[in-house]
Amino acid sequence: MSRDCPPPPAAAGAPRWPSHIDIPADWTPEPALAVFELLDQLRETVATLYLDQMQTLLQQQQGRAADAIAPDLGEATGDELTF
Repeated sequence: MSRDCPPPPAAAGAPRWPSHIDIPADWTPEPALAVFELLDQLRETVATLYLDQMQTLLQQQQGRAADAIAPDLGEATGDELTF
C-alpha cells in the first residue's frame, strides 16, 4: 500500500527525473527512521565530497537565471544605477 501524492512541480530548468516515490503507508516507526537516517548520512557524505563544486554550480545556475530575469540595466543604458 502506498500514499497517492501528486509529485511536486518542477522548477524551471530543473533536471527531469522521477520526482515521485511510492512509500509504503504501513511502515512502523523503525523502518521510517532507518530510511531517514540513511538519507541524512547520504546527504552528509555527498556534501563532504562535493560541497564546493555544488556551491559553484548553484552560483552559476542562479547567476544565469538572474541574468535572464533581470539583465544588468546599467550596461544596457551605459548609465550607473543609483539607489
